[in-house]
This record gives sequence, C-alpha cells and structure tokens, in this order.
Amino acid sequence: MLIKEAIFVISNQNIYKCPKPDLPEYAFIGRSNVGKSSLINMLTTNNNLAKTSSTPGKTKLINHFLINNSWYIIDLPGYGYARSSKKDRSNWQRMIEDYIETRENLMTTFVLVDSRIEPQKKDIAFIEWMGNMQLPFVIIFTKSDKISPNELAHNVSVYKKELLIQWDELPEMIFSSSKSMQGKEEMLSYIEKTNLLFEKPLK
Repeated sequence: MLIKEAIFVISNQNIYKCPKPDLPEYAFIGRSNVGKSSLINMLTTNNNLAKTSSTPGKTKLINHFLINNSWYIIDLPGYGYARSSKKDRSNWQRMIEDYIETRENLMTTFVLVDSRIEPQKKDIAFIEWMGNMQLPFVIIFTKSDKISPNELAHNVSVYKKELLIQWDELPEMIFSSSKSMQGKEEMLSYIEKTNLLFEKPLK
C-alpha cells in the first residue's frame, strides 16, 4: 500500500463527536513516550502529522487522521503517565476504553511496547484487557533499532513467556523502527488486507 495523502481531521474527548463510522479505523496506543507519534509519522511519510514531543503524556485526545480518503489512523492518549493527576488518568482511561469497546468501525488496535525493556505491568494489563474483551489487536515492538538483535530476541522471548501464562495463542507481533522504517510494509500490508473485511454500517 502507498499512502498518498494523510490529513488531520479532528481531535476530541467524546467518541460521539468522532467522524461517521463509514470508513475503517486503526488505533495506535501505548505507554507514554513509546514512540507512537514518530511511528505514525513514519507510516504516513509525514514528519509533521502527529505531534512528537520529548515530554511524555502529550497526546490527551482522540486524534483522527484520514488516509487516502479511505481509512483512518487514530492516535490515542498514552496510558500510565505517572505525572498526570489521578483524575486525568481516570478520565483518559475511560475515554480510551469507551472508544475501543464501542467504536464499530475500529478494525484493529496496534498496541505499542518498547522493545528495549522487558514487559511492564501496565502493558501486560492492557494487553490482557484487550484479550478478555476479545478485541482485535497487534503488538508493535518499537525502537527495535536501538538494541542488538540478541537483546531484541531476549526481550520478545520474555514477552511471549509472560503472555503464555494466560494465553493459549499469541497475538500477532511486528518489530518496528521509526528511524529505519522497519515494520512499515508489514503494518501497511496488514491494514490493506484488513480493509477488505470492512463492512460499511447500514445507517
């Protein structure tokens, strides 16, 4: 798939103000500072599309980007940002869960985890929640260019071992790097195939 156009559409906190659910959507989420915005910019070949920052917790809204006038990328707030107030974290969590659970045209959620570190409790808890809710998702290991192949293999092995405690079958996993563009073709190919499964709502 070739992305020819990526346009910012809307940011909001209310899922009922999201665009009509007449095109497939793909959400991106992860712990704060996991490299989410950089990954979205890499996918779209637009360094200014999603706002990147060295300050964690910058994304606080549901952000819609229209791709090729045929599907959406959704940039969701990161979870687990400790410097935010308890009330803010609770509101973000509720907003995220409402969107993921009820958005009828959400095809897949890409859950981003930092490949440089071993499984974090918040990542595992979110992944298990997705599984318990039977919601489709793919794990994206970010920043894979910043560690050696042996370290990457070790950390992924630890992740798999941790998940297999509760899971009979592992979810799909993709290694990515915003710098080297590793994983770009795999993600776009996945989206292209999944778009074919989308059925436009009758209303």
